[in-house]
Amino acid sequence: MGLFDLFKKQFIDVIEWNEESQGILSYRFPMTDREIQNGAQLTVRDTQLALFVNEGQIADLFESGMHTMATNSLPVLTNLRNWDKGFQSPFKSDLYFFSTREQLDQRWGTPNAVVIKDKQFGPLRIRAHGIYSYKLKNPKTFFTKVSGTKEVFTTQELEGQLRSAILTHLATFMGKLEVNFIDMAANQMEFSNTLKGALVDLFSGYGLSLESFFVQSISLPEELQGHLDKMASMKMVGDLKNYAQFQAADSISIAAKNESGAAGAGVGLGVGMAMGQSMSGISGAETKTENPMETINKLHGMMKNGVISQQEFEAKKTELLKKVT
Repeated sequence: MGLFDLFKKQFIDVIEWNEESQGILSYRFPMTDREIQNGAQLTVRDTQLALFVNEGQIADLFESGMHTMATNSLPVLTNLRNWDKGFQSPFKSDLYFFSTREQLDQRWGTPNAVVIKDKQFGPLRIRAHGIYSYKLKNPKTFFTKVSGTKEVFTTQELEGQLRSAILTHLATFMGKLEVNFIDMAANQMEFSNTLKGALVDLFSGYGLSLESFFVQSISLPEELQGHLDKMASMKMVGDLKNYAQFQAADSISIAAKNESGAAGAGVGLGVGMAMGQSMSGISGAETKTENPMETINKLHGMMKNGVISQQEFEAKKTELLKKVT
């Protein structure tokens, strides 16, 4: 190097990354026509890590704090470059800063349904979506497998890769589970923790730490959801019969406390038997003749007598009218 070339170069004595912001994972410090002065100060902030790379080979890693750039404090890089310790500007290698901030509100979802083995219904196709967050934990792994020599690497560039990997792992993991869809939907926090545990190694392989993983919704295809709704309606019909029988038995106790005494008890017993026969008749009508209008009329009478509530009557009426239409 001639004397003129030496003066033309810029020597760096302060090295820091001041413009760290959410969404940036790595930043290459500008080194074009610049060399780090022997004794320069490197500042690494609390949410950062710094990594020296020489001709693609990883050298020294610096954690948060202030570091002096000298040949005696950079043993790995010094050995790689074989520096002349007497030269005032002994090295020129690439320096990368990495952000260790938690990257929040990352989205995931299943564009195609995932098959699970439901304990009650057998194979079911479900969809799910939610959010997750992660941190950069191992810059050496991240540099080697993900960011490489790019000047700036952002979460957006990593988003597609992570989403695809998450969905592939979840489809494989959930396909092996034998779970109950209803329990799964009712305990989303527990299900979220289960899925997070299945994804930890995936993120670690990229040099990342999975900090949180949440399932926000789980749903079935419309036709399967309609089937479950129908089953719930059928169960409600059975509950109506049990409720009518309970009301009839309860009326006996109430009548016995009236002034008429035994006579009241007899009336209550007669009412209870009548209600039981009426409910039995309704059930028989639905089973044998399947006359929806007749069943509605009988249910209406039961509602007037206080055996069933108006809400229960309306729900059953809506179901029976579907049979008419």
